[in-house]
Amino acid sequence: MNKEERITMLREAPIPQLLLKMGLPTMIGMLVTGIYNLVDAYFVGGLGTSQMGAISIAFPLGQAIVGIAVMFGGGAAAYISRLLGERKNEEASHVASTALYLSLSVGTVVIIFLLCFLDKVIWGLGATETIFPYVKQYAMIYVASSIFNIFNVTMNNIASSEGAVKVSMTAMILGAGLNVILDPVCIYGLHMGMIGAASATAVAQIITSIMYLSYIAKKKSIFNFSPKEIRFESKIFREIFKIGIAVLVFQLSTSVAISLTNMTAQPYGDAAIAAMGIVTRVITMGIYAVFGFAKGFQPVAGYNYGARQYERLQSATKIAVKWTTFFCILMTLFMILLPQPVISLFTTNDASVIKIGSLALRINIITFTFYGMEAIYSMLSLALGKALGGWVLSAGRQAVFFIPVILILPKFMGLNGVIAAQPVADIITIIIMGILAAKLNGEIKQKACTFVGRDDPSCCLYKTLRD
Repeated sequence: MNKEERITMLREAPIPQLLLKMGLPTMIGMLVTGIYNLVDAYFVGGLGTSQMGAISIAFPLGQAIVGIAVMFGGGAAAYISRLLGERKNEEASHVASTALYLSLSVGTVVIIFLLCFLDKVIWGLGATETIFPYVKQYAMIYVASSIFNIFNVTMNNIASSEGAVKVSMTAMILGAGLNVILDPVCIYGLHMGMIGAASATAVAQIITSIMYLSYIAKKKSIFNFSPKEIRFESKIFREIFKIGIAVLVFQLSTSVAISLTNMTAQPYGDAAIAAMGIVTRVITMGIYAVFGFAKGFQPVAGYNYGARQYERLQSATKIAVKWTTFFCILMTLFMILLPQPVISLFTTNDASVIKIGSLALRINIITFTFYGMEAIYSMLSLALGKALGGWVLSAGRQAVFFIPVILILPKFMGLNGVIAAQPVADIITIIIMGILAAKLNGEIKQKACTFVGRDDPSCCLYKTLRD
């Protein structure tokens, strides 16, 4: 599909067909990434409980680094979609190039800083004496190679914003697929252990970067990605950071939440840390799938909002919520019915890990039922440039609500408090999300009525005034 066809599709394709074309590729790509995380845990888990605990400790560190790319890429993507809807392609190109080069520059500085203070960072993330050496081996390579992941994630967001979702899907599948193949080869075949796991990830990220560079070099994108396109303009920075910082807060709060979970689980031993790490990765797989679909929904929402096609926006939102909620219900039922076999996949028959993990999975998966609605309305808020809604939904679930809960509950409930912390925070987030969803729907309906005119009989305001 060429550049013009992608724009025409966003403007004119039937909504169900458009959501499938935009949402399914990104959903599949993110789902494959989630499956990779599980497979990675499966192979590392075969090395032992402490090694499994090590990647649980390193996981939030990777999430925090990727937060840089999500801030620039996600913030730019929301703005780019609206600009394309307004047919301001040249301005959109400036935004894309500025976001890409800034993410790489800031990412390089952060990575160097982390490598200089890596030992202190690892201890701060909740490592135990037995887990520390394995985390150190893994994190040295994992952190250093993250510059490629920053490039990949930034490009993924920008490519999705212009409707090139198949490119994003192919890149994610290629990276995850290579990782799955290289993991057993490096870990067991070459007897590299934790170093092998990190090396497999690094090689996969490099290959994915090469694919995105090819996409740019062959000029398949609407944008040029030339340094000459960079614009240090306050308006561009304001629009990128207005949304990007909200997304960064979500990414960083996720890292903080995982780190706090590890730290509060630390007194209960390596088995507790490993079990909570497994549960996090299993549920993250579902979150990746839903977030992937929501990511495909974002350019649909942003473009049609910018083009003032409010009825298409309303229709797309309703359908997206229905589809993602159905997926969440199915996954919840599956995990509630089969928690033990799922947890058993990621441990070498450690009875303590299986017992803790099975209970934690059952309890934590219940609130996942509402994650589809949360993801769609969060993405809708960001796509429309509504920073407040993005801030609340991004920071609420894993920071504002989670942090006090995870710090308080374990003091009264012990390990059960660690397990129950996320569901409690989720319940509060769901209530807030319902209020914001109603407000967003009302604002879009108001704009639709104002745009068509109050004298239009199809307008809700006209009917209200007439009655």
